Amino acid sequence: MNGASLLVKSLECENADVLFGYPGVSICPFFDKLTDSNIHPVLVRHEVNAAHEANGYYRSSGKPGICVSSSGPGATNLITGIATAFADSIPLIVITGQVKSEHIGSDLFQEADIVGACESFVKYSYLVKNASLIPKTVKEAFHIATTGRKGPVLIDIPVDVLLEEGFDFNYPETVNLRTYKPTVKGHAVQIKKIINELSKAERPIIMVGGGVKLSGAKEEVLAFSKKHNIPFVSTLMGLGIGYEDNPLYIGMVGNNGSKYANKAINDADCLIVAGARVADRAVKQPDLITKDKTLIHIDVDPAEIGKNAGPNIPVVGDLKEVFDELNCFEEQFDFTDWVNRINSYKMTRVGNKEATNLYVDPKEFVYELSSRLKKESILVTDVGQNQIYACSNFVSQGADFVTSGGFGCMGFSLPAAIGAKMGNPDKRVISLNGDGALQMSMCELSTLKQEGLDIKIVVFNNKSLGMIKEYQHLKYNNNYTFNELNGLPRFEKIAEAYDIDYRECHSNDEMEECIEWLLNSKDTCILELNVDRDAFTCMNM
Repeated sequence: MNGASLLVKSLECENADVLFGYPGVSICPFFDKLTDSNIHPVLVRHEVNAAHEANGYYRSSGKPGICVSSSGPGATNLITGIATAFADSIPLIVITGQVKSEHIGSDLFQEADIVGACESFVKYSYLVKNASLIPKTVKEAFHIATTGRKGPVLIDIPVDVLLEEGFDFNYPETVNLRTYKPTVKGHAVQIKKIINELSKAERPIIMVGGGVKLSGAKEEVLAFSKKHNIPFVSTLMGLGIGYEDNPLYIGMVGNNGSKYANKAINDADCLIVAGARVADRAVKQPDLITKDKTLIHIDVDPAEIGKNAGPNIPVVGDLKEVFDELNCFEEQFDFTDWVNRINSYKMTRVGNKEATNLYVDPKEFVYELSSRLKKESILVTDVGQNQIYACSNFVSQGADFVTSGGFGCMGFSLPAAIGAKMGNPDKRVISLNGDGALQMSMCELSTLKQEGLDIKIVVFNNKSLGMIKEYQHLKYNNNYTFNELNGLPRFEKIAEAYDIDYRECHSNDEMEECIEWLLNSKDTCILELNVDRDAFTCMNM
């Protein structure tokens, strides 16, 4: 076997079934051997989207996403997608081709030090100089990417190593890395302290973050909340954990969260932060969550605990393991009075529809759309105003919520939706986009059609970079510069070019009918929403 064959066989041993990539000379030996494998390669139209599609694939399947590119610009094009995954703790296996080993450092055509370039955006990286090391490297890469705080791992392989021949295949059964031993089981004394603190608390609340999803701890956290009648809120990345029919779920906190959810956090005397970074989008003033309350922070990454707010009780460990332990304690508490008090903060939701019928109100659209989505659905948002409309008006009936939270990468939604559909073909996948964001990844409509995928695409078209315009409204005295998109492209022509069904929604009066059309379409479709270019999210900037 040659190095390329070893790489393909190693991926098969990790039960890889899909990968996303773009060929080039230095990685062609790998794609050549892939033709003899059951692994399905998805040909993306831009390398950054390979990483985003691998990201979405993990979010829906729970299996590490794999993306592949050639050397030089192919590899550097991946960096934004790698950084996006790193920020949201998404396990990716990133494989890049490299120039011949003997030419590394000589500025050869399409040479780039991708290992050095990605140093701050990966959990670990490898430059493989001997084909015999490929199986061991792949085994370690999957282990590192999927344990502890998950994240991307880079494997850079020179083309001569891929072509090197004469090897038998022996895949390691175990991994033993002396310097990498992530803590999984929480310290028993610290876990007991949480129970002791709850026995003294009167107004506890749980903040669930994306780490709850990543660790598969959703059921354990909900069981803990229910057992003790403790209300909980979510961060942006934790959306989808709490359903609207759960009386203990208060809503999303942060800049774009509900006022009553933020008030509940402020009024609590005990805050349990589970798998959240306490970053600026969830907690703009970290000092407020340590004032007059006990802060308990549970996270698998010790570097996150105390980074932005110092906890009284830090617990390092996998959330699933920690909440399993917490649920084993016989003590049981009841905070009904506190729950009733929080629920009194809530105001009956009234319709958000604008008075005018000249446009579609994006807030009401997201509310009406999400209220129809059950467990078999995945809602993927891009970044910008569409993300704010989505997270602020998302009504969770069981649908999953996927977005770029930590890095805020425009162009994320469409490729991530493709990956999500590849990872879970039986689920309905809906991609929300701004007209600016969609133009950053519109080439993936070709990938979507080539793979025969059914994805529902929504475009909030306000003919501008709406979030930039809103920021200029708030901070630059309405000095609107460099945000106009001139009403192009004509999305009905784009849909026609890719043989995709298309419809435009002009006003609120058409909203319900258009949502039904979107959800009942038998194939991929694009729904363009005519949005007022002066409509703002009113986010706290």
